[in-house]
Amino acid sequence: MNQESMNKKVSVIVPLYNAEKYIARTIKSILNQTYENLEVIIVDDESPDNSVKVCQQFNDSRIKIIHQKNRGLPGARNTGIRHAEGEYIAFIDADDIWLPEKLEKHIIHLENNPDVGVSFSRSAFIDENDKPLGIFQITKLEDITPLDILCRSPIGNGSAGVFKKAVFEDIKYQDNLYGYVEDYYFDDTFTLSEDIECWVRIAIKTKWKFAGIAEPLTQYRVNSQGLSTNLKAMLDFREKVFEKTASYAPEEMARWLKPARAYHYRYIARRAITINKGFLSLKLMFRAIVLNYWQIIIEDFQRTFETIAAACLLCLVPKPLYENIKAIAIKFTGFLQQKSINQDTARQAS
Repeated sequence: MNQESMNKKVSVIVPLYNAEKYIARTIKSILNQTYENLEVIIVDDESPDNSVKVCQQFNDSRIKIIHQKNRGLPGARNTGIRHAEGEYIAFIDADDIWLPEKLEKHIIHLENNPDVGVSFSRSAFIDENDKPLGIFQITKLEDITPLDILCRSPIGNGSAGVFKKAVFEDIKYQDNLYGYVEDYYFDDTFTLSEDIECWVRIAIKTKWKFAGIAEPLTQYRVNSQGLSTNLKAMLDFREKVFEKTASYAPEEMARWLKPARAYHYRYIARRAITINKGFLSLKLMFRAIVLNYWQIIIEDFQRTFETIAAACLLCLVPKPLYENIKAIAIKFTGFLQQKSINQDTARQAS
């Protein structure tokens, strides 16, 4: 990376709410980046625990802590963007971890591809104690379309992407939600699916492209407290995404609605399995395939079959046997995913 590129600052935005158990490890992973020209904007979203006190223990001039009345995750990200001084913006959730070379690899990626505004990485799952679970978020890396984002967003989580600040300038709008006019980027009225809504708007309304790095540079934490069990809210807010997208891209959304809805039903079906609701998972898969988009079977046979099989097993076999089968399946899936990552990494390096 040349010196001019190294001089470009990255604004790392950390929404903070109820994360005192993890936030120290998250901050350390930011400060330990090989790319050192950064600022860390921690947005305290009126966190009721000791998260802020933990952050205040770090003695690093690059850290700024901003306090605000609770606005939720999109509101915290918006506040961070408003205060960002960098030419690049990155988000990391307060319980996730970055590998040390993450930012450097993304900045190189963005600098070498002027038409790319959003660079993302794959992610490795870790548990509450930072132990790798051996499985990954494997996402499409190139030729990303709005439908890809609606169906199965390549930016697998809120800690995977790094953005040119110009991307957010291109989708900025003004609103008065709290008694005064402010600039907005994410939609503060969304408490779920706010990232999908934003990424789709970028893909449709701007010239910027999305592109991914094959390596899992983000460690995405799976913890019991963070596990989303409000499946109805997840369905309702995704419908809200579809409705908002249709307001400015009606013809496109008319074509995309059924596949997008089917893939989201499958996603919720998988979440239902994680909370041991096998019959609900099967109902959701019926909605996905029969009522919306049967082509999901052909387009993504493996993941669709895995979901149906897991739901059936959950309904039919004793819990101990199900857990043993699940452990074997996870290990095999992890092996295949690692093989895919190695192949894609080698291809990108050549």
